[in-house]
Amino acid sequence: MLVEELQGKALDDFFQGILSLETMEECYAFFDDLCTVNEIKTLMQRFQVAKMLYNHKTYCEIEEEANASTATISRVKRSLHHGNHSYEAIFKRMQDQAGAESE
Repeated sequence: MLVEELQGKALDDFFQGILSLETMEECYAFFDDLCTVNEIKTLMQRFQVAKMLYNHKTYCEIEEEANASTATISRVKRSLHHGNHSYEAIFKRMQDQAGAESE
């Protein structure tokens, strides 16, 4: 885990703060206060690339739809397949929530 070198009270507090957000509006407000527009765009693009890779999109499709470079796609693919499996957990939960909402 690459983030282990940052582990400690400050990072725990930061993550606990994120976990305390309850609504989409709170997320918008918090990340607007925390990040620049470009930082949010970068995070959003990586998440979008991971989701597209998870859904078996090709590099060409991802480049076009997410406007991502092959370097970004490769970096995200490495995390998706050889990381902590957090993307899979999130995407599975999102699928489960979407299924529950449509019932």
